[in-house]
Amino acid sequence: MRCADRRWLCDTVGMARVRVLGLADGLVARRAALLVCMAGLAGWSAVALPAQENSTPTLHVYPNLVQIPTLVMGQDHEPVSGIAEGRFFVSIDGGPKFRVTHARLEGDDPISLAIVLDVSQPFPSLMARMDDVVAGLAPLSLHAKDHVSVYSMDCNLIRSVDDVPATPVTLKRGVELVLQPWKDHGRDRWRSACKEPANLWDSLKIVTEALYQHPGRRVILVVTDGVDRGSKISWNELRLYAQARAVAIFGMVQTGDATFRTGTRNPEDLFNSVCDLTGGIVMTAAEKGVAEQLQQFTEMVRGRYVLEFPHPVDTKGGYHDMSISIEKSEAMILPTGIGIPADKATVLEDPTTVPMDPSGAPQLGKRKVIAPN
Repeated sequence: MRCADRRWLCDTVGMARVRVLGLADGLVARRAALLVCMAGLAGWSAVALPAQENSTPTLHVYPNLVQIPTLVMGQDHEPVSGIAEGRFFVSIDGGPKFRVTHARLEGDDPISLAIVLDVSQPFPSLMARMDDVVAGLAPLSLHAKDHVSVYSMDCNLIRSVDDVPATPVTLKRGVELVLQPWKDHGRDRWRSACKEPANLWDSLKIVTEALYQHPGRRVILVVTDGVDRGSKISWNELRLYAQARAVAIFGMVQTGDATFRTGTRNPEDLFNSVCDLTGGIVMTAAEKGVAEQLQQFTEMVRGRYVLEFPHPVDTKGGYHDMSISIEKSEAMILPTGIGIPADKATVLEDPTTVPMDPSGAPQLGKRKVIAPN
């Protein structure tokens, strides 16, 4: 497969179209703070009933409910279940803590999952049976109402299937298609022929942007060594971009890569930070244990808590700091960022608007958050 310009489609493989995507220009345990953007939609519940000139009442629905998928891990790095909703607290910009309105396990909520297979790494040994093990996730771990997109990072960022139902056939075919070019040319040819490789941070930003267009709980699983080799954006730009779009990034590295070091700096630190700060974690797997780890990954996603509370009253918008804690717990809390709706002053001042109960709205603190570049 050859592409004259990575912004355009590659040749088709079989009956499916494989797309090459252009590259855009451009924490550890117990950390549970993230930036949220007061601008995007998060949910809805407030209503207004203004009378029009023809006396026909009109129902206005305004976004009001915030939902934060949150992974809670114990000291054994296993998901913690059975936490009462009254133990979850949230603080915004250092303001007073408030209890969430509701907390529940994510369960079988529909998932929009993007699987990214990094074959640009030196030794991608986990790819050997990836088509079979990914296909094995359906129908028990992934269901038909879950939708999946499949990518590979080779000389280009390639996508085989986009937002398709998670069935064994579509999963297996999607993985086969994105890995075929890499199997055809081999690693040695890639080293010599690839002038502008698809690097990790840039590729994940493109995947995040595409995934943001899909409904459901948005999750990326990237199988990689966790090393970026020259992206135009930084890891911090990527994590802010993913936080604002409610995309959690999970990583899977092969066991040997988990201890890979260059000099005195561990490149895994940045990858861990990207995953932790977007609500995911980095898992390790040996070649024979990939199927089991993939199953554990889906169990972690299904086992997240969905925290709900009314959005704070804010008419200016911008970035705010959100901190989540659990009463009498030392668990690791990994929330997925989300856009929170900002109130329009014109709506609040409209006499036909049914005002929301301010007593239930969280109070913003006075801590100033510097907007990211």
